[in-house]
Order: sequence, then structure tokens, then C-alpha cells
Amino acid sequence: MSTILKRVHGYLAEFDNVQDLYHAAEQVRDAGYNRWDVHSPFPIHGMDEAMGNPRSILPKFVFIGGITGTTIAFILQTVTQTNFWQSIGLGFIQKIVETYPTVVQGKPTDIWTLPAFFPVMFELTILFSAFTTLFGLLALIGLPRWNHPLFASKRFAKFSDDGFFVCIEARDPKFTQEGTKALLEKAGGKNIELVEDEI
Repeated sequence: MSTILKRVHGYLAEFDNVQDLYHAAEQVRDAGYNRWDVHSPFPIHGMDEAMGNPRSILPKFVFIGGITGTTIAFILQTVTQTNFWQSIGLGFIQKIVETYPTVVQGKPTDIWTLPAFFPVMFELTILFSAFTTLFGLLALIGLPRWNHPLFASKRFAKFSDDGFFVCIEARDPKFTQEGTKALLEKAGGKNIELVEDEI
């Protein structure tokens, strides 16, 4: 005999149309919930404001990733191709690497050959920004995840066709089974379902 342990994921409520879903989102936002989401077959204009979503922090991650790429490209090239670090008293850095000076049009290999380094700096800026975007996005949305508890709900399959849903997660500090269900009923939710997740 096997026993499957489960934990409550949250309450899932269905709404008839976009207007009802929009007003329900406003009510959930005003009630102070933080761990909840709406699901619809298409994007709904103004839903971010109705949900009270703050601006994503992903652009900040991408900016930091880009600056890191630029800095690494600058350090890598100046260490291996110029005497810049030696001129500012950090010559030990250049003693641990082999130098391959890039002579550009017969000019000396110093910090003033910086424009010759721009292509590599540009490429590493784009590369680091792209990787930061990909991995930052995956981290922020909680992927990879093999399965989501909402997929166990038979009614939830409508969300990609003509279903409009609000799910309030049990991880929310304000979540109580009675209070959350009452809020969804008051907001006009139908077929309110307690969704569980296998542990």
C-alpha cells in the first residue's frame, strides 16, 4: 500500500469573462495578497495595474551582466596586450599572464589603443547580457519545473481556450482556507477548487 503525501497549493477560482477576472484581480490586490496569479487565454490590457505588479527587476540583472562583460573584456585585453596595469602600479597582474600585444597600424600597445578593443568589449557585453537575461528569467519564474500543481485540475485546462482563472497560493501569509475561499466567492469566482500538490 502506497501513501501519497500532499500539500495545499492554493485555491483556484474560475470567472466568466475578462471583466469579471479584471475586477476579481483588483479585489485580491486590495485584500493584500502577494502570492497569486491570473490565467487567461490571451494577454489582458491593464492587468498588471489591476494586480498591482511592480516593475520587473530583470532589466537590472541584465544591466549588471552587461557591465560585467564589458569589464571582463577590458581587463582581459589590457592585461594581455598593454602595459596599462603596470603603469598604475599593478604590474604583478601582468606577471601572471602571457602578453600578446596587438599592434594596430604601428601604434604602441598601451591604453590609447583602447578603440582596438571595442569589438571584443561589445561582444562580451552582448554575450553576458544574453546569458543574464536567460538565467535571470528562469530564476525569476521558477523554472525549470517538471510539473505544476494547477495541471492536476481538470477545469484549469480551459485556461488556454476560454477559461479565466485566479489562483491564490497557500504560501501567501494572508492565506486561510476559509478567508481566501470567501474572498474568491465574494469576487464572483465559480467552481472554486482547493488544489493540492504531491510532496
